[in-house]
Amino acid sequence: MGRLAMAVTLALPLFSPTATAKSKGKLRGMRIKHAVLGAFGVVLMASVPVLGCGGGQSNVAHVKPGPMPDGQEWNGVYFNTAFGYLHMTVQGDSMLGKWKRASGDRWGEMSGKVDGNVIHFEWKEYTYGQVPPAGVQRGHGYFVYVMGSNDIGELHGEYGNNDDETGADWNCVKQKGLKPDLDSIKGDIGGADVPTVEGGGWK
Repeated sequence: MGRLAMAVTLALPLFSPTATAKSKGKLRGMRIKHAVLGAFGVVLMASVPVLGCGGGQSNVAHVKPGPMPDGQEWNGVYFNTAFGYLHMTVQGDSMLGKWKRASGDRWGEMSGKVDGNVIHFEWKEYTYGQVPPAGVQRGHGYFVYVMGSNDIGELHGEYGNNDDETGADWNCVKQKGLKPDLDSIKGDIGGADVPTVEGGGWK
């Protein structure tokens, strides 16, 4: 037998009835094992929630609107120790607002829909000295108009990042004698953030 024939002969596996029976038994066992693991995998996947392309559901505020308090309106200027003065104007059921942080390093704008004493809004905040999109944050939120102490209007609400509408408190007190002026909030450091006081004001 030549060298090539010997090499082929050595490369071929030895065949025997005993070896074949063992191979069939081993193969059958592997099939059973894979079937069990497959069934377990199906059960495991069925128990795990599948997230959509958006990465899950957003946090939405479930607030029930009611009527506005007697003699009150949304138009006005509202103060918060962190967000500063929020200027808000409403026409029909549409709201526009702007604010400049009390720290003076950021300013923002919002728009939303009015439903009785509730507003759901979308906001965007910019950082002075940074060109968008750098230093820009955005999200959603809501306000509920209520009467506070001394019969002063207040906004009780929350805001969240991106598609979330909740996450952090945003409460404001309406300022007496201050009229909203959206143009007073400018996208530069020189913009004024406090409107002209008419008839006195308070914080």
